This record gives sequence, C-alpha cells and structure tokens, in this order.
Amino acid sequence: MVLARRMTVMAPVMAPVMTNDPVTVCAPAKVNLYLHVTGRRPDGYHELCSLFIFAGYGDEVTIAPADRLTLAVSGRFAAALAGKEDNLVLRAARALRETAGRPTLGARLTLTKKLPVAAGLGGGSADAAATLGALNHLWGLGLDDHALADLALDLGADVPACLAGRPVQVAGIGEQVRDAPTLPGFWLVLANPGAPASTGAVFARFGQEGRAFSSPAPLAGPVKNFDALVAALAVRANDLEAAACHVAPLTGEVLVALRAAPGCRLARMSGSGASCFGLFATRAAARAVAARLRADHPDWWVVAAPGHLEEKQCA
Repeated sequence: MVLARRMTVMAPVMAPVMTNDPVTVCAPAKVNLYLHVTGRRPDGYHELCSLFIFAGYGDEVTIAPADRLTLAVSGRFAAALAGKEDNLVLRAARALRETAGRPTLGARLTLTKKLPVAAGLGGGSADAAATLGALNHLWGLGLDDHALADLALDLGADVPACLAGRPVQVAGIGEQVRDAPTLPGFWLVLANPGAPASTGAVFARFGQEGRAFSSPAPLAGPVKNFDALVAALAVRANDLEAAACHVAPLTGEVLVALRAAPGCRLARMSGSGASCFGLFATRAAARAVAARLRADHPDWWVVAAPGHLEEKQCA
C-alpha cells in the first residue's frame, strides 16, 4: 500500500500522553474532482480512479481526557447519527486501542457534525481518520503511517485517503493512495439538496445502466494554474453522476443551479452524491454564489470553501 504521509511518526512510549486540555482536530470534506469506475472485482467491490481534495470546511472532533471511551455528537447534522452505535469515530477509537494492545484507554470524544450525512463528501471517513491521527498522538501509541493505513482500510475504503489530508490520487477500492501532482489554489461552492443518496443504490443503478468501465486517468504532472485544472477535469467525469441523479433526482437540480452560476467554471457531483461542487477562481465569486443559492434554496446546505485545507483548520 502507498500512503501519502501526513503525520510525524512518534516513538513508542509506555503510557498514554494525553494532555489535560481538550484538543480539536478538523475532519475536512473530501471532494472527488473526478471519479472513474474502472472495473469490478470478483467480491463485488468496484474499482475506482479518482482525485481527492480536502476542502477548508468540515466536521470537527474534540478529544478530552477521560477514564472511559465515550462519544457525544452535536452540530447541524447530529440528528442523522442519533442512535447509531457503529459510529465511525467510536469504531476508529476502539480499533486503535485494540491494535495497540491497550483496550482500556479512554477519552471523551465530541463530534461536531457540520457535513451532511450520506452526501458523497466522505464525512464519516474523515471523522474516523481524524480520530485515528489525534488519538494515536494523544495516547502516545506511536503507530506508524503503515499501521494506521492498514487499520484505516478496515474501517472503510476512503479512510486511508482521508489520513493523508491533502490532494491524493486514489485507485483500487481506496487502498492505493498516492500524492497528487501540485494543484493551483481555487475555491469551491459545495451544495447538497438535503436528499441522501445511498451509495449501494447508486452503484446498483450504475450496474443496471450497463455502461462500459472507464479507463484510469490519473493526472500526469503539476497543474500550473486554474485554467489548466479546469481543462484537465473537463476531459474527465464522475461516472456515477447519472445513476445518482436517478436515485436522488434533486442532485440534478443542484448541478443545473451551479452550472448557471456566475463564475462557475465547472460543476460536478462528488463521490456517489448527492453533494455537488462548483469550481471558482476567487473567494469573492464563490461566496457570492453560495449566498445566492442559500437565498434561493433555503432547504439546501450550501457553503463556500477553499479547495484545500489551510493549516488543518476547518471553517
């Protein structure tokens, strides 16, 4: 497995080194700038080729010392996770301490859920990755990047890429993660119509469409400027877009609105939907469009965000 490095590997210690103060880490939205479905394995999983970026907006995970491992969920989309015992944050924390042979370690975890659920933005995967990285450090476990990557893949196909936390090119079912070429700065408008798109249903519809699989299309070299990025993405696609628009028809309405927005150079669905994004050259243009979309569609979730996470801080 190849994993883009994000964190400094710590030397193992004999005891956890949690600080006395709560620590908050960002779990940024994962955005697929393109997504090609390149095949299907005998076990039924589809193989993909995609370029992931991590926007300057996302969920937050706060960790505080405690004798037991607990999780509280707050934020706009907390209700969507109510009553779910298999939350990826808790699963990540439990798996980490079991892997380290320290099953009694505790922490008080708080997830601030700012990203919509089942939205194609990798929110759960990003939450799990943020939890793994933070607890590995704060518990003083010293697991290296490869150990974390193996653990991450057991939690979900997108979790290894989310550990990188910077632009990566992804292949296979998510386990093949490589650094992306250098990308220029740009801004995003992220929009979700409030209608979740089941990943399983979208892939099922994709299979029913009988489309041929796409060829892998990783970017070959540095992208010098915003115009070059738009041109590179224009000859790629999200192969799941038509299927998602069938499963969650409001996805198409979001795409129409973004493509008609002033200054939007390209609009596309992220992941298996229903969230979509528009690419903008400037913050002013993105924020103006986001404000207009929120006014015109008060039931939608809409944010403007930089196309890269700055200093690991979520907006």
